[in-house]
Amino acid sequence: MRILALCGSLRAQSTNLSLLTAAQELAGASLHIYRDLGALPHYNADVEEAGIPDPVAALRKYVRDASVVVISSPEYARGVPGSLKNALDWLVGGPEFYAKPYALWSASDRAVNVDAALRLTLDTMSGRRVEAGCLTVPLLGKRPTAAEILAAPAARRALEAALVALRT
Repeated sequence: MRILALCGSLRAQSTNLSLLTAAQELAGASLHIYRDLGALPHYNADVEEAGIPDPVAALRKYVRDASVVVISSPEYARGVPGSLKNALDWLVGGPEFYAKPYALWSASDRAVNVDAALRLTLDTMSGRRVEAGCLTVPLLGKRPTAAEILAAPAARRALEAALVALRT
């Protein structure tokens, strides 16, 4: 089982990244956090036709090799952060995400629009949502570390349950 985790925030101290890091500590080497979202060029079909840029080829390989994809994202202006949407745009035309199981995670219980927007995009890409693997851990405004998330019993249980659901 290979879990690929994408963080929709580029911030070094992102709460969503802390949530993914906590999950990585529980899952070990089976969970890989993709950290190069900011290195992807802006999607441009002309560039794609001329040749896939190396960072895009690497992202596509990670997605292709993953058993499941987890996306943990903040909500920006009631939608998907541009860097994350750009990454998904690079995947739209390829086979990597077709029938790929995915789960959406959030570190804020107020991020309701990003979930709907991501679901629309990922379903258009023919992804297969694993509902039991989706989770919301209300951490907004707390900026916890991965260790602090794991020390909170409710958050730890939620992560453990989501990881179990993704493995089945």
